[in-house]
Amino acid sequence: MTPFGKFLDRNVKSLCEEAVKAALDDAGVGAGDVDQIYFGNAAGGTVNGQEMIRAQAALRNTGLSGKPMFNVENACASSSTAFHLAWLSIASGQSETALVVGVEKLSHEDKAVSFGAFAGAVDIEEPKPQGVGSGSGSIFMDMYAAKARKWMSACNAEASDFAQVVVKSRRAASLNPHAQFRKETTVEEVLASRMISDPLTLFMCSSIGDGAAVLFLCSQDYAKKISNKPIYVRASSIVSAIPGASEVVAVRAGRLAYEQAGIGPEDIHVAELHDASAPAELIHYENLGFCASGDAPRLIRSGDTDLGGRISVNPSGGLLSRGHPLGATGAAQLIELTRQLRGQAGPRQRPGAKVGLAENNGGQLAGDSAVALVTILST
Repeated sequence: MTPFGKFLDRNVKSLCEEAVKAALDDAGVGAGDVDQIYFGNAAGGTVNGQEMIRAQAALRNTGLSGKPMFNVENACASSSTAFHLAWLSIASGQSETALVVGVEKLSHEDKAVSFGAFAGAVDIEEPKPQGVGSGSGSIFMDMYAAKARKWMSACNAEASDFAQVVVKSRRAASLNPHAQFRKETTVEEVLASRMISDPLTLFMCSSIGDGAAVLFLCSQDYAKKISNKPIYVRASSIVSAIPGASEVVAVRAGRLAYEQAGIGPEDIHVAELHDASAPAELIHYENLGFCASGDAPRLIRSGDTDLGGRISVNPSGGLLSRGHPLGATGAAQLIELTRQLRGQAGPRQRPGAKVGLAENNGGQLAGDSAVALVTILST
């Protein structure tokens, strides 16, 4: 992957070219060894005007031209959806190898263009909840804030618990050379940062950013040709929102993934969760069974989800600190898990990590994320 950040002097092509070369070099293969490409990008049309042939345009200088390319747009879950499709292609025997590319160029001289990229990730004919659009960030932060307020009242969480998520996130990111925000912070600094949408302060919200992340997938037989330690896909689940459903998409996707892998949440050593806002990490502790309902504040306070903890959560820094270039986020989560499971995460390493989980969601529909994916990887 490329470093994540705001790069006004870079375009989608340059980000893709850097990440594709790094992925192929890491696998010890060339462009000619790739059977198919699945390209995840969410907002290219809105931000830079490139529509319809995003993969073909972005990858024209990578040596991949002429290959089957599939353009995948699924909000913040675009590259994890691309990964799911690539995995299906290999699992079905349709192909032996596939490349998953996730990329986003969100930064723009006019911030209104960047924020506008988020505005279409909802059902535009659905009435907006009261208060949405009143904050100083994207409409999603207003939605996340409303969910956070409701959740706080149900489990006696405090704003300081959300701040602790950010402190943990920044500490991890300070050890990640690819992270967007690498300066450590304190609970006091997080709480004192500018209010975006109560109770979310600036530091509790993921930022606009750019970056690319690329993964090389192959069959088990093909993996025998590669010198790198293989990491196996144990499960990949995807679900969409059901208006009025009693269970949110993250819960349903998590249950399906655990069933596919034949394991439970107690077997997970390291996890990358979709913390587009700080409360989301805590809510996902419960959604994915890492703790009982109402126990997430206790879990963050215990240190069990910190670097090297019982279940190390977001050791990359997560969306809050590693960064959240929408189309690259899902692939970046899986890159972190791969490094952890290979024992290559350096000071971020969770000792003895054998099983990792990623949860990625995107969009909003009927009070829930529009889509969620859960992927489980293992050694």
